Amino acid sequence: MATLTMLFFVVPFAGDQPVAATFATASMVTFAIMSTNLFQYGIGVAEDRAQPWDPYTRTLPAGPGPRFAGRVLCGLLLTYVSLLPVVVIAAVATEATVAPARLALAAGTVVLVAVPFTLMGLTIGYSLPSKAAIAVAQILFFPLAFAGGLLSAPGQAPGWVEVISPYVPTRGAVELMWTTVGRYRVNPTALVAFAAWTVGLLAAAAWAYRRDEGRRFR
Repeated sequence: MATLTMLFFVVPFAGDQPVAATFATASMVTFAIMSTNLFQYGIGVAEDRAQPWDPYTRTLPAGPGPRFAGRVLCGLLLTYVSLLPVVVIAAVATEATVAPARLALAAGTVVLVAVPFTLMGLTIGYSLPSKAAIAVAQILFFPLAFAGGLLSAPGQAPGWVEVISPYVPTRGAVELMWTTVGRYRVNPTALVAFAAWTVGLLAAAAWAYRRDEGRRFR
């Protein structure tokens, strides 16, 4: 989805403007991070729970730590892979520019930005069966992107979006990406909301996991 948006919207409308193309690429990177983690955890975990292998792994003496670590590391690798088409398109088809140091900072920021969406996906995956998880993930990802201002330039979203965007996790995420690639002053409200969403989703994911384990293994 982020790749198609880059090709059909960013390249023709902002590709020849260095600043606009750079910020738009950061937005599409955030969009890709959100959608990749939301779907791979929300749908992937729900589908795994329906397989015989999942109950077996929960009986192993190692505990949930190694399984979660493996899932998160694989998910993070897939997240970086999903960003490659966006970055390549920005490099060859737009005037987006970023200094090597900022590019390295942005690559590290990907990990931070992915956290709440990983937790959101885990909450969905451990709470719902696979068909319901697919529907919920699909319902959530576009409204979150639009409400967070990912589909518009900084400060150019519709008025009502600008009002609500600081309070959704996607806004804090994209502002972190914007500030790593260019001159952008982060809204403190968006950062506080981003942190609050992360803590809340951590609690929700832990509750969903314990609830699923309690229902299936008591």
